[in-house]
Amino acid sequence: MRGLRIAILTHSTNPRGGVAHCLALAEALSALGHEPVVHAPDPSGRGFFRDAACSTVTVAAQAVSGTTVDLVRARINDYLRHFATPAACDFDVFHAHDGIGGNALATLKHRRLIPGFARTVHHVDSFSDPQLAEWQDRSICEATRLLCVSRTWAEWVRDDLGRQADIVGNGVDLSTFRREPTEADAAVRERLGLGLGPVILSVGGFEERKNTAGIIAAFARLRECHPQAQLVVAGGATLLDHAAYRARCRAVLSAAGLALGRGLPVIETGPVPQGDMPALYRVADVLAFPSWKEGFGLCVLEAMACGTPAIVSRQPPFTEYLAATEALFVDPADPEAIAGAMAEALLPDTRARLRAADPARAAAHSWRTCAERHLDAYAACARARQEPIHA
Repeated sequence: MRGLRIAILTHSTNPRGGVAHCLALAEALSALGHEPVVHAPDPSGRGFFRDAACSTVTVAAQAVSGTTVDLVRARINDYLRHFATPAACDFDVFHAHDGIGGNALATLKHRRLIPGFARTVHHVDSFSDPQLAEWQDRSICEATRLLCVSRTWAEWVRDDLGRQADIVGNGVDLSTFRREPTEADAAVRERLGLGLGPVILSVGGFEERKNTAGIIAAFARLRECHPQAQLVVAGGATLLDHAAYRARCRAVLSAAGLALGRGLPVIETGPVPQGDMPALYRVADVLAFPSWKEGFGLCVLEAMACGTPAIVSRQPPFTEYLAATEALFVDPADPEAIAGAMAEALLPDTRARLRAADPARAAAHSWRTCAERHLDAYAACARARQEPIHA
């Protein structure tokens, strides 16, 4: 296949799993001889959360105050202004990774500026707001080709929408996420005020689908046996409003007598610079990731590549790509079970077993392989581009 110009659209420049996926995918596509350009609205003007070995475009966007609906509508319109002319649409393939980009591309298709687009379904949210739900459905249903990062969501697309989706998976950069400690490890420990530990890491911020309240409840039980344990809640940059759930998590913290702050039992980092993430995984004794809903769970691969044992939910997508010997599986609804897995992950024999399995599992997921799985869908979109767009 000749080199393709590919416009990849994601929802923000912040360090979220979907954004990280887009950048890494584009880098792998570049290495295969294509010309991907990752786009994202950027109201902050700071650019993407990390430098990338691929082309990127930060789309002009204004800060928005108001509801999530107001914000999503504004971001869709940011994209529509950016791609308002045929010259701006000079790509062989358009590829959206969320409802914002997908709705913008669906509108461009109706305006006959593009013939169609690919859409990756990382996961599907359960929106109570009908407008958000409608936008999510439209971004998927109007796509020319559908891709999913796991079999779980490909089956959902088939069963709920009657559409076929290619499974492209995820990857991990083993040159970045490594076991060998660096100077950054000590710097991260000092910045967060980490003590003797053990250190439990949760990635994704205070968010319901990440099961943060369940993790906190389990951590409170762990502290009964490990009184110096600390929980680090990393990340949390999102477009959605999680204020109500955050308040619930604070209530759980208060009820358990757990203080929040640097050097305290529970530490909230906010978004973490990409360069610090490998160090954060390494200084943690275990990654607690018993999520209710995930597209794939990219941070699990990253933690494993850094030699950090992982606790995951005993459900897809984790059961798709992890063997029983490669992680500790728990019922996400059972804080006692999560606490037991935290304690088990600290045992030398368990740690040795999980760490022995980590390299092979991480190495099995490369971004190059992920990129190659996109090529059939891209070729179909590129062929459509060469055909006349009919009214």
